[in-house]
Amino acid sequence: MLRPVRADLRTASGRSARARGRRLSAVAAAVLAAGLTAGCGPSSQPAGAASPSAARQSAEAPPAEALPAGAESASGSPEVSATASTAPSASASQQPSAAPSKAASAPASTKPSAPRTSAAPAPARVPGPGYDASADARQQVDAALRAAKADGRMVLLDFGANWCGNCKAADKVFAQPQTTALLGASYHLVKVDIGGSSSANSALLGKYSPSGGTYKMPVLVVVSPSGTVRTDTHVTGNPPLTADGINAFLRQWAS
Repeated sequence: MLRPVRADLRTASGRSARARGRRLSAVAAAVLAAGLTAGCGPSSQPAGAASPSAARQSAEAPPAEALPAGAESASGSPEVSATASTAPSASASQQPSAAPSKAASAPASTKPSAPRTSAAPAPARVPGPGYDASADARQQVDAALRAAKADGRMVLLDFGANWCGNCKAADKVFAQPQTTALLGASYHLVKVDIGGSSSANSALLGKYSPSGGTYKMPVLVVVSPSGTVRTDTHVTGNPPLTADGINAFLRQWAS
């Protein structure tokens, strides 16, 4: 009687152990699934569907054919736009400007004119050698003084005679180019004949050389534009009647 009962107990005990083992396995699987869900979060997307962030990135990215040939990927260097790579950098500077420059639009009347320079006065006339006994010496002196007031030159009175050797020597120097240039630039020369019997010319000599006595010709008198005698060789003595002597005399009294 006892053997069948023990056999039934062993059979029931084995069945109960197997049932508990299956329940434990099911509980462990449920616990593992709950842990995975808590760590990753529930997903409402069906299996194999892309996540929302991946979908947005796919929508924002430009299509492959819009990228220029040879463009690098996002992980490489920055892409260069097709416009920047094909447009020449100097295109704007090569286009002609529509607005005219100020220099071109300015009227010709606004351009500054060149400064005007006054021309140097022409050299005064230098009379030739000798003395003209028929000339009106007083009238010639008056004309020379008027010209001197106009241009600021001095008046040189040369009292002499055609038969005077020293007068001829002075005439030869006056005819030399350098001396002629000095005379024309700084003097109005008047030659007065005192070798004849002209009382008018003798009176003119007495006016500009009033010391009297015996005159040693030539008598050279420098008169300012106002008529004032500056020097009289009847008083001071003649300079050497050479180029150097006469030129030095002319330079000394030119101003």
